[in-house]
This record gives sequence, structure tokens and C-alpha cells, in this order.
Amino acid sequence: MGFKEFYQRHFSSTDEKIISPGFVLRVGGVGFALFFLTYFLFSWTMETVIHDRKEVIVPDISGKSSVNALQALSETNLAMKIEGYEFNEAVPIGTVLRQVPGAGSTVREGKIVRVVFSQGGESVFTPNLIGLPLRNAELLLRQRQLVLGEVSESYSLKAEKGTVLSQDPRPELSVSKNTMVQVAVSAGLPPAGIVMMPDFRQKKSDEAQQWAAQNGLSLDLTGDSNSLFPGGTIIDQDPLSDTIVPVGAKITLTVSSRKGQAGAEREFRVHYEVSQSGAQRHIRVVALGKSGDREIFNGLRDPGSKIDLSVPYAGAEKIRIFVNGILVEERPVK
Repeated sequence: MGFKEFYQRHFSSTDEKIISPGFVLRVGGVGFALFFLTYFLFSWTMETVIHDRKEVIVPDISGKSSVNALQALSETNLAMKIEGYEFNEAVPIGTVLRQVPGAGSTVREGKIVRVVFSQGGESVFTPNLIGLPLRNAELLLRQRQLVLGEVSESYSLKAEKGTVLSQDPRPELSVSKNTMVQVAVSAGLPPAGIVMMPDFRQKKSDEAQQWAAQNGLSLDLTGDSNSLFPGGTIIDQDPLSDTIVPVGAKITLTVSSRKGQAGAEREFRVHYEVSQSGAQRHIRVVALGKSGDREIFNGLRDPGSKIDLSVPYAGAEKIRIFVNGILVEERPVK
């Protein structure tokens, strides 16, 4: 029977019945048979594939790194899927925090174990507190979700009373939230009878020798021919500034022994004015050259104060100025 005859017989008949009951039964029977056969084959295949796999016990991978966790699962023919990450100060970053199914569960080989990894404690950067009044430093720590720890005092020739001189942890270090930051603040000028080391860096050695003679101290001068500064300029000292110097102590100064006649070598003048507002600031000046970076100034300066330095043209290509640890200016040496 061709298609045309089939259509005319079942669909083009003038009878009231458009499709015969026999046709419907035949089509329905074939469809049911195909559905049953497909379901049976699918069920049989899945039962064969799944139930032929051995049962294994899920290992405990909590606290393991991703590599070790994956290795432990692969040894029992299990797979791993990362479900997410969570902060947790008690669990090191990059280790498994939770797993599903849990350790000790019995599953079949090929089962996927879902895991959540720890991101460790939430980290923040410590602010630069040096040069700030203690009250301002404490407010800044709170803003960073850090805690002010032990506060110690030390006499200072260069910082006003209550100004932060040093901190631990150091500035711009990544730490966990609520970390305690210890600070040392200025107790003001020392009382009579206590000798403190001034900051002689970038000053002439004659000034240091005069101070040592007045306080009955001896000086040991060491030359540095690779210095960027003109000859006779102090570039380092031991002890550091604001250190109490006991009677009879020996002072060591590193002095530039750069050769060259005065006025014969062209110098680049570095001038910087500290802002008039606010508190003391920690100023750091660095010279960048072919031989690397060299610090040419590092210290606290009052608002409105001025810094004047001289750097030989041959000794640097750029000058960078940092205020409270932040780069505020970069100048080419030309």
C-alpha cells in the first residue's frame, strides 16, 4: 500500500471516524514496546556499569593540600570536585576544609568527593604608623581591623612626645585581621645627663667630631669611595640616631671619600618641602642608578620643614621620594 492509499484510507474517508481504532492500537503498541525495550536496556547497562564497581571507603582528606588530597582519592579510584573556598584562620590556606561524602563513608569507585578549601585568615596590610601621633596611629589601625598592642616609650631628639618612632610588624606587611601591632613612641627630649646619638647622616664629619669632643666620645671614621655624596659627607652611623650613648662609647661613622675637586663635579640638587599640615612625616629619598638603588635620606621631619640634598649627576638616573612609605614623587636626574 502506497502513502497515498494509506492517507486516503485513514484520513480522507468520508466516514465520521478520521483514524481507525485499530491503527491507534497498533501505533500505541509499537511505541510502548520501544519504550519498554529502551528502559530495560538503559537500566541493565547502568546496573552493569555501577554495580560492577567495587565499594571503597572515603579517605579523610581534611587538612590536606590539593595535591595530597587528590592523590589520596585517586588511590581509591575516587574523583574530586572543588565546591568553593572559605576564610578560616585555624586552617592553613590551600588545605581542605570540608568534604562530602565524609571520611569513612562507603561508596563505589568513581564517586565524586566534593571539597571546600580554606583561604586562611583574612589578610590586611599594616599601615605605616611612623611619624603619627599615637591617637592617630590607633585610629588608623582600627580602620585596617588591626589592634594596638604594647606601647613603649623612648627618648628622642627628633620626634615630638607621643609620636610613633617604630612599629612591629613593619609597615606594608601582610598580616591577618586583628593582629596586634606593637609601637614605640617618643617620650620627648632626654633629661640632663643622658647623651643621645644625633642623626648625622648627610652632614659633614666636622659637625660630628665637634659633638663627640663636647661629650667626651671617640670617633672611628670609615671611608666609602663609592658614595653618591661629596667627600666628607656622613652616609651612615653606628649607633643609630636616638640611641642612648653611654660614657666612653665608641662612635663609628661611614664618610664619603668620593674623589674629585670641589666644584669640578656637577651635582643634582634634591629639594623637598614637607606639607605644612598634619604631624611629623617619615621621609625617604632613594637614588636609582645603574649600580642599583641607594638610600640617600631616611628620617622624620616636622610639617613645613625642608630637605636639601646634593647628588652627583654621574651617580643617579632617577630620584624617588617616599612619604610615610608611599611613593609621592619621581624625578629624572637631568
